[in-house]
Amino acid sequence: TYPVATQDVALVVDATVPAAEVEAALRDGAGVLLESLRLFDLYRGEQIGPDQVSLAYALRFRAPDRTLTAEEVSAAREAAVAEAARRTGATQRG
Repeated sequence: TYPVATQDVALVVDATVPAAEVEAALRDGAGVLLESLRLFDLYRGEQIGPDQVSLAYALRFRAPDRTLTAEEVSAAREAAVAEAARRTGATQRG
């Protein structure tokens, strides 16, 4: 098998947005190279503002026929983040 490429992303959304909705948007945006997606941290606190939550996900990318390039992985991650922003109003936590 070919190696996996893991990218983490932390997104800030309104606290009323379900994590499952953010996850679905990330999956749809990432496309066929996304092997798995896992929520590994949920943060609420002063650093992100009232009524907001930070959701951190580990995204695992893999192609069945080749080793992915850094550019392919970055493009898939950015597409996932863009789709989450479009559908849920998510912003990347800086």
